[in-house]
Amino acid sequence: MERFDTFDRKILALLQADALLALEEIGTRVGLSRNAVWRRVKALEAAGVIRARVALLEPEAVGLGLTVFMLIRTDTHTPDWLQKFAKATRDMPEILGAYRMTGDLDYLIRARVADVKDYDRLYQALVQRVALADVSASFVMEEIKETTELPL
Repeated sequence: MERFDTFDRKILALLQADALLALEEIGTRVGLSRNAVWRRVKALEAAGVIRARVALLEPEAVGLGLTVFMLIRTDTHTPDWLQKFAKATRDMPEILGAYRMTGDLDYLIRARVADVKDYDRLYQALVQRVALADVSASFVMEEIKETTELPL
């Protein structure tokens, strides 16, 4: 499913905002029947456009009030090191995103922790698992915008 029509875009926008919307409600909002919406949602899921339906939690309510961006540099770029780094970041639930970057920075990690002490625990655990040349961290002081909704 490479192209989306207006109905698909509207359905995707509604589901991004609230994945619990009833098919009838979506149909009313986009001008389709419940069954037509269901078929489109199933096709979008089968095509891999809809990866998952999740509940978004309030981080502070679950004790993870601090967002940290870890800037990673490495001296090693071997396939073995990359595999080890990828496994380490995937296995650490505090790490929400890990990205290989262009430019001076090799990797960027986005993580959620309770506080600076909890960040230090995460840092220690990461450097024990994989060799890193340099790690620096930036802590989020104010979250101006955070969304999971993609622009359609």
